Amino acid sequence: MKLVKMSLAAAVLLGASAFAIDNVKVSGDAKLYYNTNDKDSFTAGMAETAANRTGNNDLFDKGASAADAALRLGVTGDLTKGISFGVTGIAVSTLGLENNLVSNTWTGAHDARPSGSSFGASAGTAGLQVDDQAWISEMWVAATVGKTTAKLGRMELDTPLAFSEKWSVATNTFDAAVVINQDIPDTTVVAAWVGKGNGVNVLGDYSLNNVPSNTPAVGIDGIVGAGANFGTFASDGAYAAALVNNSFKPLTAQAWYYNVVDVANAYWLQADINCQLVKGLTIGAQYADISPTGAVQTFLDGVGSNDDSTAYAFKLGYNGVENLKVSAAYSKADSDGVLKIANVATNNLAAAQSKLYTEAFWNYGYVGAPDARSWNVTAEYDAGLAKLGAYYTNVSIGDTNVVNNAVGGKDNVDMKEVAVTATKSFGPLDATLAYVSTDADDQNAGDRYNTVQAYLTLNF
Repeated sequence: MKLVKMSLAAAVLLGASAFAIDNVKVSGDAKLYYNTNDKDSFTAGMAETAANRTGNNDLFDKGASAADAALRLGVTGDLTKGISFGVTGIAVSTLGLENNLVSNTWTGAHDARPSGSSFGASAGTAGLQVDDQAWISEMWVAATVGKTTAKLGRMELDTPLAFSEKWSVATNTFDAAVVINQDIPDTTVVAAWVGKGNGVNVLGDYSLNNVPSNTPAVGIDGIVGAGANFGTFASDGAYAAALVNNSFKPLTAQAWYYNVVDVANAYWLQADINCQLVKGLTIGAQYADISPTGAVQTFLDGVGSNDDSTAYAFKLGYNGVENLKVSAAYSKADSDGVLKIANVATNNLAAAQSKLYTEAFWNYGYVGAPDARSWNVTAEYDAGLAKLGAYYTNVSIGDTNVVNNAVGGKDNVDMKEVAVTATKSFGPLDATLAYVSTDADDQNAGDRYNTVQAYLTLNF
């Protein structure tokens, strides 16, 4: 079946001229990511407490390292005037590194099956073989009439509460229909239907019962499910609508509404302004609310709470110094919710990425959690020789409700993260080295640990 999918992509690429397709563009990238840390080993499936500690690791130990390679190839073109298409294929492979240098992968898209391999020993599941995977991540057609564009098919989405997470070697995508209209001056109107996705543990009533819909067999990112298989989004799909306006040119305001069928209603409000009094100063504000409905509401009623999850955030940024960008942000989530103010298209109850201004560099799943009070300070500087970044995130989570604890939420947890990065481009090759210091009460028995990462991306 995978060969059939890849043949289809190849046919589109090789047969473009036969169908008189215009403006054909081929692009893509090849990635190789590596991650290692000196976090201790713990009993598989158990909390990272001192009682469950099974051993110690050093940086670059096989048992504390992960690696993955990915190839992305995409083609876009015009079928006729006003009608365009796009097809993107992704293939992921460990290149056999799990047999020598690492004991985990980045993406959960791999299938793992029994074999004589030592892979999985650190998680208590030795004897797994990691299979390569390939799939069509995008296949869409778009039509434009006047100032209205409709896009139908498989695609990436970038909305505040349901989006494609792009920080790993492979991203989740959606089977969806999107309509964008710009007839109103300085205003963009968006309407969307999301039917399917290949994200891990897409939010639904089964998620709360700890029976995720698309469980990864391996991997550290929690984004794409095993086999990259597409399934119904949440319970019965989702609707979204938005207004984005910048009638007052320094200000961009946006309002999003979501109806995740039989799961939740949600909205997201955001305003970002370039200050006219201080050149280079930007100010932002966010507010979000997720209200359980349907089967999720019934489940929460049965265990004692169905309160909304809400959060607000503020951000100040400054880019008035050449090549330097700095920002500071604060966010607060209420203590009574259960769902996180984070992506509902991946593992919301675990480590899904959040669009809140305070989101950490590496440790996702904290800033959008109930009763999280978070600070983030960021500085990025283009030194010419390399682009440098420094990121500090401090999250304090207090007493949360019993229901949140029952579904694996965080309670009385502090997390501090310091991350520094250096990025250099060598022609089409982008290389990034990152160092992350993590000090979290619910990780590594509360002991600080170090992480070193290398990202290589060849663009073409």
